[in-house]
Amino acid sequence: MSENNENMKLVTEDQIKEITPEEAAREAVPSTGSSAVAKPAKASRKKKSCDTPVKKTTIGGQALIEGVMMVGPSRTAMAVRKGDGTIYVEEIKQGEKTSYFEKVPFIRGCIRFYKMLVTGTGALMKAADISEEGKPEENKGEQKKSRLDEFTERHFNVMMSISAIIGILLSVGLFILAPRLIIELAVKFIPEQFLELKWMTVLLNVAEGLLRLLIFLLYLIFASRLKDIKRVWRYHGAEHKTIACYEAGLPLTVENVLKQTRFHPRCGTSFMFNVLAISIIIYTVIGIFTGTQPMWVNLIIRVVAIPIICSISYEILRFVGRHDRNWLCRLSSKPGLWLQKFTTEEPDAAIVEVAIASMQAVIPENKEDDVW
Repeated sequence: MSENNENMKLVTEDQIKEITPEEAAREAVPSTGSSAVAKPAKASRKKKSCDTPVKKTTIGGQALIEGVMMVGPSRTAMAVRKGDGTIYVEEIKQGEKTSYFEKVPFIRGCIRFYKMLVTGTGALMKAADISEEGKPEENKGEQKKSRLDEFTERHFNVMMSISAIIGILLSVGLFILAPRLIIELAVKFIPEQFLELKWMTVLLNVAEGLLRLLIFLLYLIFASRLKDIKRVWRYHGAEHKTIACYEAGLPLTVENVLKQTRFHPRCGTSFMFNVLAISIIIYTVIGIFTGTQPMWVNLIIRVVAIPIICSISYEILRFVGRHDRNWLCRLSSKPGLWLQKFTTEEPDAAIVEVAIASMQAVIPENKEDDVW
């Protein structure tokens, strides 16, 4: 879709596809009025973000291709702007049962992260197809499906799980193993007598952690410069603003949402920073006890420790989210909020409409069901 949304029609109830169940669908349709014509860029700069939240919600989301996915306590939904300007809303069916381990501290983090990754990957691919619907034929390109497309449609859940696993492996390789390999190369230039010293072990692990953070930062900076990614970041900003508006207890209108901040302390970007920061501590402690080891042993240790690091990071994110009035918790959230400068952009009114549609589709009837 073009970056210019000035000629975009405002969404109305008859333009939004109903979702199941039907009662939830009627709640999912946002009411948008003349407030949608507000100028988002100027409003967001001149007005402060929302006041202290009335509540902290467990509802979270993910930016999609021309859309937003929201995950609520009992429903998950995606809203996508189609090529003809209308908004498509669909409920994403999830398993009704929650396993016991998804509620156990220091275990639930890894399980929820993986499930979110699988669901998000599926929603991302589906949103890319939906966003093409309604476009002029000359802009669609070749419509013939390949055998891979047909296979993916028949085995969608399996393909999403495979895609999520591949994504995890690539992330582990880039952010976990690659920094260690660089340190292993540097070790070859250090005299052997120094390698037996505890302070050298600490120094090498800290250097590895800082290198890991640098690679992650460079990755975000590079991605933020890509035109297509920048548009996704605008939907990411709209997701944060919509959640902030909901937490402030304000009506979900375009005007209210545009006034909010696009930075949110419980974002996945903050979670990733926690993972990288905690990894410095965990790998340093392990290195002190294990001492000098061959390269392959160090690589295995890093892979095995990933679930521990993710679990601790998730619990820290939850704790900081609940105690964000504490100065130490607020301070610890600053790096994650700063990194969101590279993963979010200011949205316009048309993008905010999509985020509102997705949000209202997952808000529970009982307002206490989604309290953080």
